[in-house]
Amino acid sequence: MSDDATQSNDDYVTWFRHSCPYINAHRGKTFVIMLPGDCIEQSNFFNIISDIALLSSLGVRLVVVHGARNQIDDMLGEDVVSQFHKGLRITSRQDMDAVLKAVGSTRFKLEAHFSNGLPSSPMYGAKIRMRSGNFVTAMPQGVIDGIDFQYTGKVRNVDRQGIVSLLDSGALALVSPLGYSATGEIFNLNFADVAIQIALAINADKLIAFNDDGPIRDAQGNLYRELTLLKCEKFLVEQPEANRSNTYFSLRACYKACDGGVPRAHVISSREDGALLKELFTRDGAGTMVYRDSYETIRRARIEDVQGLLKLIEPLESDGILVKRSRELLEREIHSFTVMEKDGLIIGCAALYPFSEPGSGELACVAVHKDYRRDGRAAKLLTHVERQALKLGINRLYVLTTQTAHWFIEQGFVETLVDLLPVERKALYNYQRKSKVFVKHLHEIR
Repeated sequence: MSDDATQSNDDYVTWFRHSCPYINAHRGKTFVIMLPGDCIEQSNFFNIISDIALLSSLGVRLVVVHGARNQIDDMLGEDVVSQFHKGLRITSRQDMDAVLKAVGSTRFKLEAHFSNGLPSSPMYGAKIRMRSGNFVTAMPQGVIDGIDFQYTGKVRNVDRQGIVSLLDSGALALVSPLGYSATGEIFNLNFADVAIQIALAINADKLIAFNDDGPIRDAQGNLYRELTLLKCEKFLVEQPEANRSNTYFSLRACYKACDGGVPRAHVISSREDGALLKELFTRDGAGTMVYRDSYETIRRARIEDVQGLLKLIEPLESDGILVKRSRELLEREIHSFTVMEKDGLIIGCAALYPFSEPGSGELACVAVHKDYRRDGRAAKLLTHVERQALKLGINRLYVLTTQTAHWFIEQGFVETLVDLLPVERKALYNYQRKSKVFVKHLHEIR
């Protein structure tokens, strides 16, 4: 054996040994993988399929969500030019036949690739069991900015148990960008939205988004291998020109997933051979990872958080600091809440309610667990909610309080009159409780 061959074997042994900790860490974890339609047409696609199959062989539970934008364009033909608004295709009734054919043929192509088991193939002996199904309930996007999206829909619900049962059986779940309504209609969905909602519903450990360009770079060409959730948010705001590309479309999907509770999300290249394996099994990776601190984090509340919220706010309700909220009310308003979580325990919360009056909203139910009321956690939570408010166009934030007026004054709120509340909130004011009213004029947070 030549010296070069010996060196190559030694390098392989070293790499394999160094990858073992990652193999052990990923075994039994759940990953959701986003495969855009243009990725499926690339020469490297079979290698991507082989690498995904390898993940499955190593014990990773996988959900693959595919796109079909290019395939739909091809199926519609040159004579039909789809209209897009805010990145979403406006799908007419006449276009739905082409959409269904394009999505169906793409799904069948994927199933065929995952079934490949020739001796000369990396898939030899893999025996991947892939299953599809109607895992997504959809509803119409409706009319946005005066534009009727017709048969373009959005995710209404995910069949969590159906997907988890399939993964528990050892199969790989394949999900297409289609959703079915309770009335039997079919809607064309944004595949990134499908992937994000599934990742949140099944508590995925990672979201992996393939793109054309690989790791994230800013307008000056600087490379970013890792981005915290807050840095990712700042990056997306400060790079508006780059944000129009597919690469930053993937980054926004990663941000949304992590903001919703997924611990890690990765942007990787569909053109670079082995990018998936390099990202997951080497120290330096090959893409860009977005992550949130799993030890203590601030995120959007989910329906599973209701019990934790009740335990957090009940003592404050008993003391008259907070208005009593029933479980039913919390369940209805859960999407208005932001929570602070530490090792799975809800230690803080706050709610944000926009008013119909432009530019105004209410901050409510601000609470921090008694054991964690130091180190500025409440202020950190408030800053996070103020960022949310600004994104919604809210620049006047009202709060009503009976016992914590000084803290809100310290945070920049100023006392105002009940009569100056927005009309809809003033109508609900409890004159027996005699809450003091404060307002804060928000400015862009850098």
